[in-house]
Amino acid sequence: MSNSMKNRQAAAIDDTDRTIIAAVTADARMTNSELAAAVGIAPSTAHGRLRALVERGLISGFTASIDQAQLGRGLQALVGVTLRPGARQASIIDFADHARGFDEVVQVFFLGGVDDFMVHVAVADSSSLRRFVVEHISGHDRVASTRTNIIFDYHRNAVVSSFR
Repeated sequence: MSNSMKNRQAAAIDDTDRTIIAAVTADARMTNSELAAAVGIAPSTAHGRLRALVERGLISGFTASIDQAQLGRGLQALVGVTLRPGARQASIIDFADHARGFDEVVQVFFLGGVDDFMVHVAVADSSSLRRFVVEHISGHDRVASTRTNIIFDYHRNAVVSSFR
């Protein structure tokens, strides 16, 4: 079976794996002893199971959640982007590479639907948002249109509820 076919199949996991994933999602910095206690297994078992989840690709990394306001970027927005027709593959690659290159960009989503991309940005204020969208998003030669939505508040579920 090819790697691409393996990647498309859902990984078989048990309740212990689910509990480990939920625990490290809630606190990726917990020690192995804390993980073992949270899951109710021996530290050596916790270490081996976590390592196996990483090796199998179920856990693809450990990240820090950044408070953008503490960095002077208290205004966040989602910018829907529609690309111009023609040379779609080149446009998609070009715009994705372009958008990822800015410090203000938190996340870039390539979508199916009305928008081609959703770009999550964090900036200082509304003037900065306007300037960023006009100069760096709308001003890109592959972009046909944008729609900007300001984020008032959000909650991040790190693990999909039905997964638990």
